[in-house]
Amino acid sequence: MVTVQSISNYDKKHPTAITIGTFDGVHIGHRKILERLINDAKNTGLQSTVLTFFPHPRMVLQKDTEIKLLNTIQEKIKILELIGLDCLIIQPFTIEFSRLSSTEFVRDILVNKLKSKKIIIGYDHRFGRNRNANIQDLIAFGNALNFEVEEIAAEEINDVSVSSTKIRNALINGDIKTANDYLGYNYMLTGDVKKGKGLGRKLNFPTANLFIEEEYKLIPKNGVYVVKSVLNEKLFYGMMNIGFNPTVGGSSKNIEIHFFNFKADLYGQNIQIDILERIRDEHKFNSLEELKVQLAKDKETSMAIISS
Repeated sequence: MVTVQSISNYDKKHPTAITIGTFDGVHIGHRKILERLINDAKNTGLQSTVLTFFPHPRMVLQKDTEIKLLNTIQEKIKILELIGLDCLIIQPFTIEFSRLSSTEFVRDILVNKLKSKKIIIGYDHRFGRNRNANIQDLIAFGNALNFEVEEIAAEEINDVSVSSTKIRNALINGDIKTANDYLGYNYMLTGDVKKGKGLGRKLNFPTANLFIEEEYKLIPKNGVYVVKSVLNEKLFYGMMNIGFNPTVGGSSKNIEIHFFNFKADLYGQNIQIDILERIRDEHKFNSLEELKVQLAKDKETSMAIISS
C-alpha cells in the first residue's frame, strides 16, 4: 500500500476507485465499504484509494479536543494495509480545507487530482462547505464529470449495527468483548516502553511501562486485562494494568504490562498490545503483600483464559 501525506503530494495518473471518510477504528461497518471498494477496483482495473483526514474534523471544526479516537494514524495505516488497499491519502484537515465548496472538492480534487472514475460511499455521506452536499448531489456531479457513484444503502450499513461511537462507549465501560466484536480485531495500544518505578520487579511481576504519545488515543477503562503482543518476532501473552497504582499512592495514570515467560529488555522499543479480555477493576490493597497475592490470582485467571 502506498501512503501519501496530503492531496497536494499525490502525483499518480492511474484512475481510481475511491471512498472518503475518517474511518476511525476501521470497524466491521467500515469493512463493508472498504471490501467492496477493493474488490470492485480489482475487477475494473482501478486503484483502490481511501481519502481520509487528520486531525479528525470534529477536532478542528468544533474544537472538540475531548474526542478520543480508536486508532492512531499509524495504527490506521497498518490496518488498511492488511485489508489490501492500494493507496491511502491522509489529508491534513484545516479550516481552509473545510471551506472548499462541493464543486471545488469534487471537480478539482476527486476528478482532476485523484482521477476518480468510481466513488463508493455510504448513503448518509455529506461533503463540501458546511457539509451541504449529499449523495444525490454526488450522483449529479458524476453524471456531469464522467464518474460512477455507488451508494452503500442504509440497510446494508445498519445491518451491522455498529459505529465508532458504540465502540468508544464499550471501551470506556470496560466492555472489551463488545468492542473487539464490533472492530473485527483486538483493540490495540501502541507506544514506547519507558522506565517505571520498578515496583513490579520488587513483587516478582516485572512490567513494561507503555507510553502512548498520541493524547487523542482512547485508553480503555482502568483495570486489569489479558493481552498479547509480538515481541522480538515471537508471540507472548500477559496481563496489563491501566490505572493509578492506588496501593502505593500513585497520582498519574500508567499502563503496565507483565508478560508471561518473557525475560528480555524492552526499554526504548515501540510495541503493540492487543487487548483480549478484562479481568477486574483496579483496587487499592492494604499492603504490597496483598497486591502480590492478587497478582498471582490474576495470572492464574489470565492463563485459564488464554488456554481456553
